[in-house]
Amino acid sequence: MPPDTPSRGQELQDKYEKRIDPQALTGHSDPSRNSSTGVDYEPNPSASIKLEPNRQKIVESICNLYSGSASEKDMEVYAEESVYDDPWSYCDTRYKIAGQWYGIPIIFNSKTLATQVVESNKDTIIFKLRQEYSPKATPASFKKAVNSLVTLTLDEDGKVRYHKDQWNEKDYSHEGLGKIMKTLNGDHLTKITQPPKDL
Repeated sequence: MPPDTPSRGQELQDKYEKRIDPQALTGHSDPSRNSSTGVDYEPNPSASIKLEPNRQKIVESICNLYSGSASEKDMEVYAEESVYDDPWSYCDTRYKIAGQWYGIPIIFNSKTLATQVVESNKDTIIFKLRQEYSPKATPASFKKAVNSLVTLTLDEDGKVRYHKDQWNEKDYSHEGLGKIMKTLNGDHLTKITQPPKDL
């Protein structure tokens, strides 16, 4: 491939990645509840936007995957050509994304504590997520709750094409060493977690 030809992952990123304003979406009415950066990623379920049933099923499947379902049925919410992007991983196919999700039940006990949908429009669902992780190699009492902001970009068929998971107020750089490390993780984790080949 000539060096100036964009990869398929780059094409998907250019078309589907949303560059959102976390402060605008997550700022708390009581500023003392925000972090020093002005973001508040802790979900408030009572303030959640109500979703249509088909969109609610997408969010439920994504939360199932965060909770270790490692389910082909839950993976069906992704288009075959789709991107997963978080601070540690960058995956540019559904199979590589499955590599991430199929790793969770190997390493962690995980459960969704709360969600709050903060935006839903024609091609986007954005929700706050509070997920509790407990590494399987540690005592059951060792638990860590993590808040994040999840942005799902959908195509015309209602499939997830870009899944961005932000853990802080910063958007992601897709350049330099960070991108290389994220891509290597996405490209090679399937060798360890071994999701079904037909995904």
